[in-house]
Amino acid sequence: MILLNCDIGESYGAWHMGLDAEVMPLIDCANIACGYHAGDPSTMRRTVALAVSHGVRIGAHPAYPDLVGFGRRSMACSGEEIENLLHYQIGALQAFCAVEGSRVEYVKPHGALYNDMMANPAILTSVLRAVAAHRMPLVLLATRDNSAELALAAEHGVPLWFESFADRAYEASGHLVSRRLPGAVHEQADAVVAQALTLARGDALVARDGSALRLHTDTLCVHGDNPASIAAVRQIRQALEAQRA
Repeated sequence: MILLNCDIGESYGAWHMGLDAEVMPLIDCANIACGYHAGDPSTMRRTVALAVSHGVRIGAHPAYPDLVGFGRRSMACSGEEIENLLHYQIGALQAFCAVEGSRVEYVKPHGALYNDMMANPAILTSVLRAVAAHRMPLVLLATRDNSAELALAAEHGVPLWFESFADRAYEASGHLVSRRLPGAVHEQADAVVAQALTLARGDALVARDGSALRLHTDTLCVHGDNPASIAAVRQIRQALEAQRA
């Protein structure tokens, strides 16, 4: 069964981002910001409590320490620094989960850290070492060939959850089309729902070059940052439930 996940808890102090209360009832997994790219202690605890109230799995959404850039800029961190910044953020979220009677169940890095671990085996190794210490799965991008990531994760004893995107166009390799290119993001709800169902069935997508692309998808990333995206998530949830029936 495919799981819907959403990046959430990304407000910071008086600055509000996302429609967390609206999207939470529609998802299975909440990737909660841990304070480095977004989120603050009060937002973290409030988001954890919201997830618990809806029976939603909680995942840590750690990033480079880049509040100004929203974690979307790569940083020159050593392997040890990457491990420690992950421990710090996972631990902070785990503390709020303990207070609310829950626990962190998985880790999904955010932004540039997510992209960097997919592009650089040394960074992925550091991430895997950190996640292994917490004995939980790591979420990463489903591509045409994830054999290298599977082998590296097996060395560290870390289960992987492969993630796909309903609202993004794909290159033939299975990597996401750059947002700088036209058509990188599907804007129409019908197209987003159709791609979600294609991924859930395990059918092939059409890549940017016209080739067939089949992805192994454990979890589907959706967004809840505006009313239109909430409506799309609701349609995806309804379509998946109908498919399961």
